[in-house]
Amino acid sequence: MALSLRQKQIDTIIRMLNLNSPVTVTMGGPSTSDGDVYKVLLLDKYSRDLISPLLKVSDLRKHGITLHLMVDADRQPIPDVPAVYFVQATPGNIQRVIQDATRGTYDKMHLNFTASVPRLLLEDLAAGTLKANALHRVARVFDQYSEFVCLDHGLFSLGQPESYVRLNDPMAKDKDVEGAVESIVNGLFCVLVTLGVVPVIRCPERGPAEMVARQLDAKLRAHLATHNNLFKEAAAGALAAGAAAVASGGGGAGADRNFELAVGVQHEWTYRPLVHDVLGMKLNRVSIHKGGAGGGAGAGSGPLSPVLKGAGGGGAGKATSYELDDSDSFWVAHSESPFPKAAEAVDMLLKKWTQDKEQVNAASPTGDAFSEAEDEDLMGRTKQLSAAMSAVPQLMERKRVIDKHVTIGGTLLEEIKSRALDAYFSMEEDLLTRGSTDRAAMLDLLRKRGSREDKLRLAIIYLMATDNASAGDVEAVEAALREQGVDLAALHYIKQVKRVNSSFAAVAAAGGGGGGGGGVGGMAGSKDDLLDWAGRLAGQSLSRVTAGVKNLLAGGRQLQLTRAVEALMEGRPGQDTDSFLCLDPKAPKGGSSSTAAGGSRGAVRDAIVFVIGGGNYMEYGGLQEMARKAGAGGGAAGVRTVVYGTTEMLAGSQFVEQLSELGRKMGYKPPPPPAEAVGGAGAGAGQR
Repeated sequence: MALSLRQKQIDTIIRMLNLNSPVTVTMGGPSTSDGDVYKVLLLDKYSRDLISPLLKVSDLRKHGITLHLMVDADRQPIPDVPAVYFVQATPGNIQRVIQDATRGTYDKMHLNFTASVPRLLLEDLAAGTLKANALHRVARVFDQYSEFVCLDHGLFSLGQPESYVRLNDPMAKDKDVEGAVESIVNGLFCVLVTLGVVPVIRCPERGPAEMVARQLDAKLRAHLATHNNLFKEAAAGALAAGAAAVASGGGGAGADRNFELAVGVQHEWTYRPLVHDVLGMKLNRVSIHKGGAGGGAGAGSGPLSPVLKGAGGGGAGKATSYELDDSDSFWVAHSESPFPKAAEAVDMLLKKWTQDKEQVNAASPTGDAFSEAEDEDLMGRTKQLSAAMSAVPQLMERKRVIDKHVTIGGTLLEEIKSRALDAYFSMEEDLLTRGSTDRAAMLDLLRKRGSREDKLRLAIIYLMATDNASAGDVEAVEAALREQGVDLAALHYIKQVKRVNSSFAAVAAAGGGGGGGGGVGGMAGSKDDLLDWAGRLAGQSLSRVTAGVKNLLAGGRQLQLTRAVEALMEGRPGQDTDSFLCLDPKAPKGGSSSTAAGGSRGAVRDAIVFVIGGGNYMEYGGLQEMARKAGAGGGAAGVRTVVYGTTEMLAGSQFVEQLSELGRKMGYKPPPPPAEAVGGAGAGAGQR
């Protein structure tokens, strides 16, 4: 069974827009018994972000939505029109609904909540509307189980910001961590309900991954025990590598992100991750400020040179927004291509479009050609002109797509040149594949080109990837960063985690063998399990940076997460998965839902991979590439489908911000700047 999450969520939203009536497709398009009813759609910030990547305004109109408003905005009454509410179940939203019902803002109120409404809030809603004698205005109440943002056919985010900080905060209280874990479990439950699957859950022992997995297992088992459960058509063979990225942590959770911490920090070189990281793509949209790109050094060379020559027009500061989704054929074909190949593809499309345009122009009549033509010749010219005119709309659409990617590519190229992103990528590749790089060249790069953020990210990769760096080498890197005014809080956090890693590695060596469970647990002291994984997982993560992540960009660029998921899907033992637990919510009630770690489960075709603490497009692309290769190879598992999810999608810059916040929480205080550094060096191009 293929897991088409995006289409399933779209179907859920469309059914909701049609007052939760079945939607039938006719020659004229989708229709329902309420197809001609005009409605108002009320959203909160979360549901607006949820719908934005799925449906356009024109799509809403097809389903009778003439107006969409924010639920917390001041609104005028429209008493003769039904309202469709789609909001999170929060106390504030419940009070807004009661307020609208009391005022009679709308004729009928169809209430749809993104997830299941807690009993107390449901009681508040009933009591409030009953007290105002407005209960009759509430037509229906639905739990849509759609509390996740689907960005691609196999990509979703729970939209839970600051997840890494919340789960790794050394000052976090147990109830805060428990609340964060519960939110993750509820979001994952919504995903599984939408897909209609009850998966076998695989996760590493200990840490937040196990907490999430066990709570999800318990929630699924409890739900399956009810008479009217939501999984009647669940697929028996699905696998969820639920939190299948895990390892070290630092105070609360985030073990899953720490499974391969470097991936969250490093610079990338493929098209989609670059757009996300450099241009700030959000919800499949990117805004380009006109006048910011083009005109720089070297603008006349390379496959995107036509863009750069024309990108300087338009007023400075004027932004244009572009959508990047599956309706864009170029984006679908090249989003995972290395940037130079994507740039070449744009150039080729532009040349092909120019040739086709010239052919259309050649078919157009000029001068008095019609008056001098014979009848047969005139008929031929007429047919030729008709064919040419029919090609014009297609040419215009192709030109729109080309112009979009020419602008985006040109802007990226300017950023790459001004910040030397190619040099940063190359140096990080050396560190992650070989464990070393040219130290003098690295210090030179840190002192010259790139933004402060770029410099910090390279330094973090250096610290994680080099086990034998001397204190003097590390101090030289830090000194170069301080010269440029770089905040070292994130580096302080990584150093603290690495120090914990070294301590536990020494304890494990002294204790001898044994898997490290008992010795590490003993070191945890009086802290309970909610915070114990800080030590337990730190050693697992950072010790693997040099051992497991060395082949990050070599041999097909397969990431550690990709290798682990591939081993799980093929049902074979692997270094990264031997210790994984196996939880089956469909196991008999009398027995345990947990099976021995490392046991063979057989090959599966579909997987849901979830990363706690922030995911990225590099991991998503790696998993999709693995699935494509497996299908092309005709292996035993056949065609594979992998759905990748995370608590939030993070660009490298955003993840480093969270690392910096944790560094400050762990006591980092920047040293006072030396007097001679005021207005000092390094404030050149690319500094931010």
